[in-house]
Amino acid sequence: MVKIYGAGGPRGLEPYQSGFLFSDTGHILTVWSYVLDTDHVTATLSDGRRFEAKLLGADPRLELAVLKIEAEELPHFDLATAVPADRGTRVLAFSNLFGVAAGEEPASVQHGIVAVKTRLDARRGVFESPYRGEVYVLDAMTNNPGAAGGALTNQHGELLGMLGKELRSAQNNIWLNYALPIDELRNSVEQIMQGKFRPSEEPPDILPEEAIDLAQTGLVLVPDVLERTPPYVDLVRDGTPAARAGVQPDDLIVFVGENLVHSCQGFRDELAHLERGTSFRIVLMRGQELVDVEIVFDGEEAQP
Repeated sequence: MVKIYGAGGPRGLEPYQSGFLFSDTGHILTVWSYVLDTDHVTATLSDGRRFEAKLLGADPRLELAVLKIEAEELPHFDLATAVPADRGTRVLAFSNLFGVAAGEEPASVQHGIVAVKTRLDARRGVFESPYRGEVYVLDAMTNNPGAAGGALTNQHGELLGMLGKELRSAQNNIWLNYALPIDELRNSVEQIMQGKFRPSEEPPDILPEEAIDLAQTGLVLVPDVLERTPPYVDLVRDGTPAARAGVQPDDLIVFVGENLVHSCQGFRDELAHLERGTSFRIVLMRGQELVDVEIVFDGEEAQP
């Protein structure tokens, strides 16, 4: 198990979460969240060693992220040998819930059973979860701050899944305790490991003659006062592509297409590589929820 520390959030959001190693060379599987939205993410191993973790890639739809630390010969789970679970399977949930463990202190473990395997139909606040696939619903209270990204195993220690983010049912408003099966995550993890993820710092070499300008979208970002000011939306102008897409003030821009955006300047750089009038997709963090929208220009807006 890995204890992960990064950025805190507004309204007292905790700056920590859980993860687990899936290679002996330091690859970590965890959830994609605001905790990783920082230049410096620290990963603490079970023996107390601390490493700076690099974000290799993320899948906003599955809300997973892959981190990498520089270490070798590490004990780890093998995703290829993960097994499925059925209703009634006795399980163990490993995590750093509430951030109670520090240094070499062991992670917490909770005992429970798989109550049911079902498709996810839930929400965070009033927003639907971007993931709608299969999950293991658990009878253990794993829906705790810091637990997301932890490992779910059976009683034999075989990997079953990854603990999901805090979430509650859209049907009855009850908080869900659930894990995502490894079978649902494996393909995205493999794509990230193969280098198909491209960070926004690696733009295409050729720029269009007429690129999208930030003002054309209708977005006004917060003042760019730091070297890497997070790309929060300060204002959305009425009647613009951003307004039609449903972008709201205080949204944090996380992705443009498949490219991760770290700063206000990074967002402008991404726009500079898009031809004027081209529709494009952005992923926003709104509170604790990822929201996927498409910015579409009408005929007049697309004209030079």
